[in-house]
Amino acid sequence: MSPESLRVWVVDDDESVRWVLTRALEQAGMSPRGFERADALLAALADDSPDVLVTDIRMPDMSGLALMERLQRERHRFPVIVVTAYSDLDSAVSAYRGGAFEYLPKPFDIDEAVELVQRAAAAGVAAGEAGEPAGGYPSIIGRAPAMQDVFRAIGRLANASMTVLITGESGTGKELVARALHDNSPRAAGPFVALNTSAIPSELLESELFGHEKGAFTGAESRRIGRFEQADGGTLFLDEIGDMSSALQTRLLRVLAEREFYRVGGQTPIQVDVRVIAATHRDLQRAVTEERFREDLFHRLNVMRIEVPPLRERREDIPALLRHYLARAADELGCAPKRLSLEAERRLSGFDWPGNVRELVNACRRLTVLAPGSEIRLEDIPAEFGGDADPAAASDWTQALANWADQAASGGHAGLLTEALPALERTLIRVALQHVRGRRQDAAKLLGWGRNTLTRKMRELGME
Repeated sequence: MSPESLRVWVVDDDESVRWVLTRALEQAGMSPRGFERADALLAALADDSPDVLVTDIRMPDMSGLALMERLQRERHRFPVIVVTAYSDLDSAVSAYRGGAFEYLPKPFDIDEAVELVQRAAAAGVAAGEAGEPAGGYPSIIGRAPAMQDVFRAIGRLANASMTVLITGESGTGKELVARALHDNSPRAAGPFVALNTSAIPSELLESELFGHEKGAFTGAESRRIGRFEQADGGTLFLDEIGDMSSALQTRLLRVLAEREFYRVGGQTPIQVDVRVIAATHRDLQRAVTEERFREDLFHRLNVMRIEVPPLRERREDIPALLRHYLARAADELGCAPKRLSLEAERRLSGFDWPGNVRELVNACRRLTVLAPGSEIRLEDIPAEFGGDADPAAASDWTQALANWADQAASGGHAGLLTEALPALERTLIRVALQHVRGRRQDAAKLLGWGRNTLTRKMRELGME
């Protein structure tokens, strides 16, 4: 289909979005048509239909999801691209479940949007059957482009039960992604069983996975049901699969291929219907090359792959994550949530977080406990999280002050406090003003004074 004959309808209650999209599509040689409301678009469908529809997800008269459901019922067969400012997992999964061809979070790149329209038209994709989101999955926060790719992958797999390999550094939230895949799959009503294979000694892992019969080995005083049986009809999440021994890799491969296994010490094969989602922070392809991981098992697991980005590659998500986990820490501790000062938020957002989201969660717990006030300030952040609150550093200045006082007293000086106190106040006032860019009200708050007190002190100290 040539661009000149491509009819693209855009429905969005935001006039500026409609204007930008229709102009870009016109410049690309297409024939766009804009609608402010979904009901106007539905009325136009009585006489004509587009090749591609671009719709916002939240509109006053009818949401984009409700519009897609209506189009499904009335059997309109054209690809739909969902555009939304609410770039969360819920929106992505709902859009794909509603039959969307693609999900495009705002703000979007115009060239990317035009290319997406062209791909949708070329594919000639018909919207699939609508379905309600299963819900109940843990919150996954992320507006960064790399996280939007994760949301898209979860959305595309919402109606599937295929094996998935999740890769990413430790602490990035791979189990949250696995749980979201389960909760938005046909197996959502079944069990979700998680096992960190690296946390269990290799000699016990076989029994943990497949169970054992009574008397199978010393200490096996009763039959044990393994994780595969526990996950029957649902999902088994195997974390850190790259650390599994060669012998267990072979057994796992057999289960994936034949869907049956034997308990340790058992003689009767046990059949299971389990979706396996595996995760690792290791480079499995390199492990295959180095013959530390079976190539056939790698291909069995790597049917679909989702890469979860490290936190340092999605810094724009850090403020939202901090607010979320500070609120959660406050709930756990039964106290009011603490807020971050602008400087503290900037410092934490610039930190590399080598432990990723897991480290950030722990930092939020510690800051909730240790920060003395309702606001977390720059000086409350421990050095290990990129802050200045180092106990050793805190004692250095007091020791330096003690050394100065000792030398002054030994030299016969009098009036030590009269000399030291103005210098201390000048230093603190100067630092406070620098941190708040000269705003006296904020500087006074930082110092624990009122604005009038700060003004008076500055006048007394000759700092006007």
